[in-house]
Amino acid sequence: MGEWWGPVVRVLVLQAAWALVGGQVRYSVPEEAKAGTVVGRLAQDLGLEAGEAEARRLRLVSQGRRASVEVSGASGALVVSSRLDREELCGKSAPCALRLEVLVERPLRVFHVELEVADINDNAPLFPSARRNLSIAESSLPGSRFPLEGASDADIGANAQLSYALSPTEHFRIEEENSNSRSKSLFLVLTKALDRETLPVHRLVLTASDGGRPSLTGTMELVISVLDANDNAPQFNQTVYNVHLPEDSLKGKLVTQVTAVDLDEGLNREITYEMDTVVPSSASDVFNVDAKSGEIRLTGALDFETVAFYDVQIKATDKGTPPLSGHCKVVVEVLDVNDNAPEVWVTSLSVPVPEDASVGTVVALLSVSDRDSGANGRVRCAVWPAAPFGLVSTFAGSYSLVLREALDRERVSEYEVEVRAEDGGSPSLRGRRGVRVPVSDVNDNAPAFAQAVYTVLARENNAAGAELARLWARDPDEADNGRVRYSVWEGGVGGVASAGGGWRPASSYVSVDAESGRLWALQPLDYEEVQVLQFEVRAVDAGEPPLCGNATVQLFVVDENDNAPALLPYGSGGPGPGASGEAASGPDSGALWAWAAWGAPAGQVVAKIRAVDADSGYNAWLRYELWEPRGKGPFRVGLYSGEVSTTRALEEADGPRQRLVIVVRDHGEPARSATATLSVSLMEGAEAALAAAGSSLSSGAVLRAGLRPAEGGAAATGAAATTNVWLVVAICAVSSLFLLAVVLYGASRWAPRAGVLSGPGPATLVCASEVGSWSYSQRQSRSLCVADGAGKSDLMVFSPNFPPPPGPAAKETQPEPPALLDTVSVAHYLAFRSFPPVPSVLRVPSVLFPEQAVMGPRLSPRDLRVVGALQVLRDVKGIFASALASLAEPLASCCVGS
Repeated sequence: MGEWWGPVVRVLVLQAAWALVGGQVRYSVPEEAKAGTVVGRLAQDLGLEAGEAEARRLRLVSQGRRASVEVSGASGALVVSSRLDREELCGKSAPCALRLEVLVERPLRVFHVELEVADINDNAPLFPSARRNLSIAESSLPGSRFPLEGASDADIGANAQLSYALSPTEHFRIEEENSNSRSKSLFLVLTKALDRETLPVHRLVLTASDGGRPSLTGTMELVISVLDANDNAPQFNQTVYNVHLPEDSLKGKLVTQVTAVDLDEGLNREITYEMDTVVPSSASDVFNVDAKSGEIRLTGALDFETVAFYDVQIKATDKGTPPLSGHCKVVVEVLDVNDNAPEVWVTSLSVPVPEDASVGTVVALLSVSDRDSGANGRVRCAVWPAAPFGLVSTFAGSYSLVLREALDRERVSEYEVEVRAEDGGSPSLRGRRGVRVPVSDVNDNAPAFAQAVYTVLARENNAAGAELARLWARDPDEADNGRVRYSVWEGGVGGVASAGGGWRPASSYVSVDAESGRLWALQPLDYEEVQVLQFEVRAVDAGEPPLCGNATVQLFVVDENDNAPALLPYGSGGPGPGASGEAASGPDSGALWAWAAWGAPAGQVVAKIRAVDADSGYNAWLRYELWEPRGKGPFRVGLYSGEVSTTRALEEADGPRQRLVIVVRDHGEPARSATATLSVSLMEGAEAALAAAGSSLSSGAVLRAGLRPAEGGAAATGAAATTNVWLVVAICAVSSLFLLAVVLYGASRWAPRAGVLSGPGPATLVCASEVGSWSYSQRQSRSLCVADGAGKSDLMVFSPNFPPPPGPAAKETQPEPPALLDTVSVAHYLAFRSFPPVPSVLRVPSVLFPEQAVMGPRLSPRDLRVVGALQVLRDVKGIFASALASLAEPLASCCVGS
């Protein structure tokens, strides 16, 4: 063994060097090599540095069969791991080459190694049986040949070249004959006539030796019985019959018909056919021969991939005594048909694939094979769906599944890829293999709010810790990449100027829950301090790096009636209409004085009460009521103007002084009020004029009581001219405002519908009059509609889409809803919040709503816009009338002075 081991190693080294030069690693190892035998320095031959093989995980990829070699992790050498049996691996195929796939990671590379298993003489020749019985008539002539079944050797080449030797005898010898078949024919040749009476039975030993070094042998005992009588054996017309059959042939198909003749006569001439031997022996039930006709038919299934050739020995035996027989061989070649679909294996799978993986990333390694041969075994592969993966052929029967397009986990989180293989047969067969490729998430999506701007309504005086709204930002990523935390962003635009003149950030008023996005109030809100609070809320995910999104929150504070009306002190307003001027306060700040002349006609204004309310809208809309004296007195007070006027001509019977108690109420729920006491002194006309003039002078009014008539007339003329100029300016301003109101109405008419804040609230009463005036809150310019009396008022009813302020009446009709969050515009809110609700049962003019003349109607959004626009026009008309009345006051004062 040691004598030829050195040359073998040199041959292996030369083959490995030649393979590296040729671009492919190739090694050779003899079979039956011991475990641990080094086949080759694989890491060095692949160009890896020392120690790099273990770091880059150099390893073999199994392809479905048991691996007999492995890669040493430390040295990177290819060593034998288990018994190598060339006959088991390759059978009779020569040479026996194993194709191995070698993987190197970091980065991933594939190398192909061819390992040739060299044959050694480890199999002895083997006969089909240990004993063979032959019957030979003694009349057989010398030179008669009797076919024998030769031995078989699992080795190849010289190790399978057999030679035969017969034990010493003078009657027989062994003869080998080459034919056009794939195997040699072996015959026992009679060299000398037999004499049954001398030796009836010949026992010989047939020895088969192979050509290996050392040579191995096998033996079979031949037991030859000498028969008497029939001296002519049947003879076939062909020694060898060659037949080609497709492997899909059906049972019962005629393979061929053999024919033998016997020169004898009588029973010695009648021949019966039988199968003597079949190679391989496991296929004895595949064929059957008819004993009389010699027809050979198929009785089993053929499989080209299992057995491609059959050697069938047919024996023809006559009926003589003793019977004689002749032999022939039928060689059946099986033709391949496309009956095997391609098979696909996944040899390596690298999942999940990150969604930011680059194009060209290897996802899986595949191996494809087809057991058929020729065109039937040529395979084409494709991947479905075609995107985003593709196949790249790396070696014969090996493919890589690579990434062709960028991935997006938020669009597709997992792919079911199918690798389809199709052979070249007709018809072609297909095989497929499914590969599940999950996509792992990366933080590539920032949290996004449903709205860029959120509008929140919150009532003032709300409890600290009350929930105002709930924000939500969507992040399509998963796990930590999609976990969102909320915060009020101090870096954004947010805050409000405090009453003390400083700047307070939005975080001092509100807070947002980091997990749920709920917006909380940190302290009670005061409408008189903060009307609108705008700030930004930031949503940040927990990815690496974190991504964020912002949304703007506009928090509108809804006013509640928490301020009572306040009377203006003396001198805070200008002179009122009428000759008597404004009510004057006396020494006591709680009492007001006015002067009226006896004989003043009905409707004469003697004083005007002025009050303001720190609230806004309906809560700041004031009305004046005469509380004392009750009944029919000489004075009355304007319901919304606060003007104290006479109801009839004053008489001396009314006394020198009248004490009036006037209550000022707002329209809040519940209503708040203030009380003013007015003392009206009744005197002669001249005294009343002087008292009024003195009051006007003390209040800063321009009134010169001592002017001469000529000078007074000139002053009156100049004042009249100035008043005319102001009247022209007022008319132009009124026309411009009217046109602007028409344009705004058209814009609101065609503007898209705003989102509804909540369900329809109770009806709202808005009053307008052609001679009405508007009063203004001291701190905010909130328009309030007033009229001289209830008799001249028109009523318009609409239902604003936000809840009313809390109060006893409102709480009885419907529960107070939570703070609202929707996409309502600021313009709609400001338009609606100036018109708070009133009781739902109102008298509506039948001209506007004839079918709903009693109860407040529940109008559609379109009707609300139309009614609101009409109300705006009426309110503008009231403003114009109030402006004209204000301009007329100086003119009247001038006229009184003159």
